[in-house]
Amino acid sequence: MHSDQEKFVLIDGNAIVHRAYHVMPPLTRSDGTPTGAVQGFFSMVLKIIQELKPAHIAIAFDSPSPNFRKELFKDYQSQRPAMESDLSPQFGIIQGILQKAKIPIYAVDGLEADDIIGTISEKAKETGHLVFILTGDRDMLQLVNHKTRVLAPVKGITEMILYDEEKVKEKYGIGPSQFVELKALVGDSSDNYPGVSGIGPKTASNLISEYGSIENIYKNIEKIKAKNPKLAEKLEAGKDNAKLAHQLATILVDAPFKYDFSDCDMKNLDVAGFREALENYDFKTLPKRLDEIFTKNGIEKITDKQIKLIE
Repeated sequence: MHSDQEKFVLIDGNAIVHRAYHVMPPLTRSDGTPTGAVQGFFSMVLKIIQELKPAHIAIAFDSPSPNFRKELFKDYQSQRPAMESDLSPQFGIIQGILQKAKIPIYAVDGLEADDIIGTISEKAKETGHLVFILTGDRDMLQLVNHKTRVLAPVKGITEMILYDEEKVKEKYGIGPSQFVELKALVGDSSDNYPGVSGIGPKTASNLISEYGSIENIYKNIEKIKAKNPKLAEKLEAGKDNAKLAHQLATILVDAPFKYDFSDCDMKNLDVAGFREALENYDFKTLPKRLDEIFTKNGIEKITDKQIKLIE
């Protein structure tokens, strides 16, 4: 690990809350308020703080207002089911606890959490930080570079894969920056937009390995036609879809919103406020974990419990 570099942890609030909700048993507070996702979310956040000892931290959430992708493509994410009734109140609870803990939350009208994270990670890279993005959303792999890693939970809430450039290449056969090109060809069923009809991940991966980008594939369409007329036909028929999918898949790294690195400084963390907010929801182990990580005078204790990174 680069211990000489300050670490900046960026958390994809929506993805991690959903993840926590689906892997945790349905817990409730004594008055019946659902708290399973809350417990899972803060277990992960505390684990990350304990393991990585970041100098800065921020959490991004999707804004409830329609984002710019919906304007580009009206069916964007339209097939997603309505949120479970016991999950939606937990978002508010989580945000309330984060506010008490003085951990900054960013949600910007017209943007997704991805765009906020993409923009902050780009700036953090410029300031020499080593950035760790905690998310279950594989789209974020496009942000991986020599200064940015993605931590993706793979089992429960404690086992994670750490994606650096090598790992992305090993797992997907393409570099992080080519992820968008892949999505442009194959589309994304979870966000409900099509790519080029009849082209699967394998063919897409081969095309991208050979030509590098969507733009370059279309520049070389005659060459492709000479080798494989059927493939060229599919590509030509799906050209508009590919261009639209490329726009939808691209995470913004220069979104226009204001934020301040000093707000994200871990020194701002209000341990007492954090503990009290957790106790308020009848949590027993989370406040103890918080005390384990921060001794009474706010100095971190180093423990040897490591995040279990699985290959």
